[in-house]
Amino acid sequence: MDKTYHEWTTGFLVSALIYAALFYVNSWLTSHLAYGLGVSWIYLPAGLRLFLTLIFRLSGAVGIAIASFLICYLGDFPPDLVTCIGVGLISGFAPYLARIFVLSNIKIASDLSDLSLPKLVICIFIYAALSAGLHQWWFAVRGLDEAGSLNHFLVMLIGDVLGTLLLIGLIKYSLDLLRRSRLT
Repeated sequence: MDKTYHEWTTGFLVSALIYAALFYVNSWLTSHLAYGLGVSWIYLPAGLRLFLTLIFRLSGAVGIAIASFLICYLGDFPPDLVTCIGVGLISGFAPYLARIFVLSNIKIASDLSDLSLPKLVICIFIYAALSAGLHQWWFAVRGLDEAGSLNHFLVMLIGDVLGTLLLIGLIKYSLDLLRRSRLT
């Protein structure tokens, strides 16, 4: 019981803290690429959301959801509790739902040991479409100005895919540098 609790708590805290930190770094780096409320042409935290839910599963989704709720409620969104709860739930559970869908429909082991590049690309596109679709649907339901349109969906989809690919590329490049430094 203690091991499970420790793993769950670690996944939750790591996910919440790293996601929030990368959200603000991304906002600082890409503020000029914002298309609308909650929509950017490049969104690096999208890759992190997918990565954290693939690794930590439910505890990662919950950590992201709570961090995203707080970012939304304390940030640029209208401080409407229902809207921000919805944004938090979608942010945390869209990648988790994508994980479930991918593991159920594509031959990937639950420990991700056989996750290949083609399977990862499929996972990225499923996640990005699900996340962008649910976010824009929620924005339309909540009546947010200049949100919820097909254009916003497409830009969010592109931003999530580009952000995920950039983040994965950055992680891979960093790991390659680390491996080379250990060899010398």
